[in-house]
Amino acid sequence: GAERFAETLRRLQVGEQLAIILDGVVYSAPAISESAKQAAQQGWREVQSSLTITGKFTFDQAKLLAVVLRSGALPTEVGVLEEQTVGPTLGSDSIRRGTMAILISFIMVLLYMVLYYRWMGLVADAALILNMLIVFAALRAFGATLTLPGIAGLILTIGMTVDANVIIFERIKEERRTGKTARASIVGGFAKSMSALLDANLTTIITALILFSLGSGPVEGFAITLALGVAGSLFCALVASRLLLETTGIGEHIPVKVQAQA
Repeated sequence: GAERFAETLRRLQVGEQLAIILDGVVYSAPAISESAKQAAQQGWREVQSSLTITGKFTFDQAKLLAVVLRSGALPTEVGVLEEQTVGPTLGSDSIRRGTMAILISFIMVLLYMVLYYRWMGLVADAALILNMLIVFAALRAFGATLTLPGIAGLILTIGMTVDANVIIFERIKEERRTGKTARASIVGGFAKSMSALLDANLTTIITALILFSLGSGPVEGFAITLALGVAGSLFCALVASRLLLETTGIGEHIPVKVQAQA
């Protein structure tokens, strides 16, 4: 490469321009100087060691030109390995159906939690709504686009958020059955469910990060929504739910069924 460049310089006259082109884009066209011509006559080693490009460049322009000179053209052509065409009607219909699936599952989970856990179900519903807001805000902040795999990750997030609250609530009810006060039951329930929640959610987040780093396209969309959703569910379950139970007095409505003593 250096020898061919030196030969090109030897053929050009002083004052002629030599364009620097990458992928069809001209980044610079410096004029051949007398010193460059003399270096070319001495051989490619002299060109490689002494050739410089002078001009009125900004720092960013000089940095870009250096990158272009180091990069050069791609050694091979880029080929298409797989091509799929999805019509706009099919794509929009799939997104619409996916969005409808999120809404239906979201509403059904909200209703189920209230019917089964009563007042504590309202806490779980508030945590779920907060988690969805966190996920959508994060996606918007990252400039991510919601795709079908991303919708699947959101639906899974709904289940993970509710599952965390179910574990906590059942632990609280167990503590309440032993005769403890509502506040003591809440503290004990969260303490006993902490390790299980951390293990389950952290392993899921690690898996999602591996999928994001090794996957591409649809896999990345699923992984990022899943990771954001699980991280948000962990925060909402351990922080938001506990805060609501302790400050709103809902913990006082936990049913008391003291275990009979033998």
